[in-house]
Amino acid sequence: MKNFIIPIMIIAITVALYQQVSAEKNVYIMVIAIVVFMIGMMQLSAKTPSKNQDKEDENV
Repeated sequence: MKNFIIPIMIIAITVALYQQVSAEKNVYIMVIAIVVFMIGMMQLSAKTPSKNQDKEDENV
């Protein structure tokens, strides 16, 4: 899954940066690219364990 998410995020950021420097800025494309990037970041960071996971397990 990670091999699928990372290229899509790179494409989304490339599109957002291209829209930023172009003469005619299309806000809708930029917002969609940022939303795609943020969803990808949420999916990638959801797999990262929390630092406090050991402390929570000890308290239970």
